[in-house]
Amino acid sequence: MLRIQAHYESTGGLSRYSHVSAARLHGCQVWDVGPLIHVTTGHANSSKSAGTDVRTHRMGFDVGDLASLRTGDGRLFKVTSLERTVLDCARILTLEQSAVIGDHALRKGAGLDRMEQLLAQSPVKRGGRRALNLLAALDGRSESAGETRTRLLLHSLGLHSFVPQMEIATKSGLFRADFADEVTRIVIEFDGRSKYFDYKPTDEVILAERQREIALVEEGWLVLRLKWKDLDRPAELRRRLLAMAQRSRRLSA
Repeated sequence: MLRIQAHYESTGGLSRYSHVSAARLHGCQVWDVGPLIHVTTGHANSSKSAGTDVRTHRMGFDVGDLASLRTGDGRLFKVTSLERTVLDCARILTLEQSAVIGDHALRKGAGLDRMEQLLAQSPVKRGGRRALNLLAALDGRSESAGETRTRLLLHSLGLHSFVPQMEIATKSGLFRADFADEVTRIVIEFDGRSKYFDYKPTDEVILAERQREIALVEEGWLVLRLKWKDLDRPAELRRRLLAMAQRSRRLSA
């Protein structure tokens, strides 16, 4: 964001920010997308927006593709619309990277129908297949980059039975699991740092998580907690889930 702000000041706020830069300005979560500044122009590249840390895209705009955002310090940024931003990101990023942005965009009010319409009307063919694949994979129920990556990993392993944000009734109250499979009675929780440090005092969050897990176990659920490193070990994750499913069957027999 500091790079974007510096670019804004050096260009007089004339650039149209797009792709990852627009995602950041819209307040979307991003994951592993690099520090480059992205601007889009409908004409030949301008030296005003050039630089070693700037990537300029030449693409046309429709009125519905454009938006303006005023930041808390009074700067007015010209950006692509939230829906156009998601599609643009899908054209240049991996599915994981663009899904993190797209899932959050849905939670912020972006319309999937509008994205489908924009993609169908776009004269740009490059990256179109990536964008279609992204739209099919988006799910606004995932509430963090870690949850998005977990969902995509589960699907890549052929595990489509885990439902995001499933509510589970226990004697201690109603709890919402990051992912849960009613057949195997397995709950998957992604333990990102923000869960423990961003919202409440850490000791309170850890105690609440512990009480929550005890309540789920008492109802016959098995709980698997994942960390960032686990998402880079798909074979190991599959093995752990299969072992837990076997254990669940033995317990319910």
